[in-house]
Amino acid sequence: MEKKLHTLPELPYAYDTLEPVISKEIMELHHDKHHAAYIKNLNDALEKHTELFEKTAEELLMDLNAIPEDIRMVIKNNGGGHVNHSMFWEIMAPNAGGEPSGALAEEIKKTFSSFEDFKTKFNDAGAKRFGSGWVWLVKNKNGGLEIMTTANQDNPMSEGLTPILGNDVWEHAYYLQYKNVRADYLKAWWNVVNWQAIEKRFNKN
Repeated sequence: MEKKLHTLPELPYAYDTLEPVISKEIMELHHDKHHAAYIKNLNDALEKHTELFEKTAEELLMDLNAIPEDIRMVIKNNGGGHVNHSMFWEIMAPNAGGEPSGALAEEIKKTFSSFEDFKTKFNDAGAKRFGSGWVWLVKNKNGGLEIMTTANQDNPMSEGLTPILGNDVWEHAYYLQYKNVRADYLKAWWNVVNWQAIEKRFNKN
């Protein structure tokens, strides 16, 4: 049986089309170097247990306890890096921003009182995430929305939660442009958020 290697997804837009929010240089490094490295490390680890190539990266993350201990942490880190970034590219777009609509907009208003309050709470959580990690909007097991953060490349689906959107707060995502002012990056990021893609994720799950 031929192994199904994990591969780097193409960006759905050109490297420079998220400027001025995210520079071309950051996008090239982030996608072509960082994301590609996670995929290489993931595939290399799976070579030790080739039967796991039959699972998707999401399936691996959703049942980490089933992964042999000798590669479990590598899969958690690099499988997470692959899944997190694959989502990240999809939920951004040029000429995007604005506000969500439909059922997602209603649920955000119900949970956080308003879209602006949601953004404030999300940015605050992202700014306070110590070190490298992600800030997320997730759907919990009861179908409600929550804001949470994770360390490193950990993904909420390993905790039984469904990621709806997430922002990367590793320094490689913003430092070349925003230096040490993560809050400025978090604030600017909303201008490239692709709510149509995020609404699909919300409605699908």
